[in-house]
Order: sequence, then C-alpha cells, then structure tokens
Amino acid sequence: MYTSKEMQVVAVTNRSLCHRPFPEQLEMVCQTHPAFIILREKDLPAQEYEKLAAQVLELCHSYEVPCILHTYPDAARALGCTSIHLPLPLLREYAHELNDFTQIGSSVHSVEDAMEAERLGATYVTAGHVYVTDCKKGLAPRGLDFLRNVCKSVSIPVYAIGGIQLDADTHTIAQNQAAEIASCGAKGGCIMSGMMQFTP
Repeated sequence: MYTSKEMQVVAVTNRSLCHRPFPEQLEMVCQTHPAFIILREKDLPAQEYEKLAAQVLELCHSYEVPCILHTYPDAARALGCTSIHLPLPLLREYAHELNDFTQIGSSVHSVEDAMEAERLGATYVTAGHVYVTDCKKGLAPRGLDFLRNVCKSVSIPVYAIGGIQLDADTHTIAQNQAAEIASCGAKGGCIMSGMMQFTP
C-alpha cells in the first residue's frame, strides 16, 4: 500500500485544453517533474503525432522526465521510445508484437479490463474515471470502490484517472484525493486539465 505522500503524479496531455502554446505549457509541466508524461494527442494522424512526439521526447529528455507515447507503437519505435500507452482495444490488437517495449500502459474501465490488460502484457494501467470530470461530462464517476477493486485484482501498478486535481502550490495531487486514492491501493494519479492549464 502506498501513502498519500508517495503518490506519483502522471501528466496526461491534451493540447486543446492549453491557454498558451502547447510547447510552453509542456515545458512548465516538465519543470514540475511528474513521474512521467503520457503524450495522449490521439486525434492526430500517425505522421503528425510522430512529428510532435519527436519534439516532446526531446523536451522531456532535457528535463529528465520519462515520456510515454500513446496509440502509435510504430511512431514510438521510429523515435527509439520503448514506452507506449494503448487503449485496451489497441492493446488486444498489438499485444503479440510489443516485445520491444519495456513499459506498456493501458486504459481500463472495469476489473475485467484490468485483468485482461495485465494478461496481455501491460506493466501498468490507468483506471477511471474515478471522480467527476469535465472530460466526461454527464457520465457518473466510477468512484473509489471501483478503483479499490481494480487495485486488488492486478499485481501491476494502477494509476487513478478522471477528476484528479493538481495542488498548484506543490505540484502534487490535491491532499484529500491523494489520501483517498492511496487508501485504494493506487500508485498515483493522472492529471490532464490541471497540467494543461496551470500557471506557475
């Protein structure tokens, strides 16, 4: 079990949420030194994603912040990145050809999803959405019991996602949420809106 002070912060990108140019915002995110960044810009076609990813990997490298690419294993390979995050349907599709990746994440929305992702080779999962979030307007959150059950069902790290708030002063997960998700057995929380919109 992790404590609230040990909660890892994972920054998840969504450039459409930024109030300033995306590279500027991402540099500020890197300066907070999250555990890692997931470059989630899944609206981009593969070629455009690879171009953006090359710039982001260089920026992350300069701050020694690990970066996990999303959706496109071939783009990751072309850039020499051995970390990939895949929605579960894509993990199912690519599972047999991911042996060259050292870190494989997947997004899960049920205990069954989490167990399947682990069987398919995921080294961590993001589970959500846990709290109310603008990113899933009108959808009820799955809640802390859901998160607790996911954490109990797998032996790989679980990161909560959905409605996780950033403490702007400490660049950590808001204290009350950190305590709650820690008590469920999660290793940390993923923050999208807070990371894409905060100002130092």
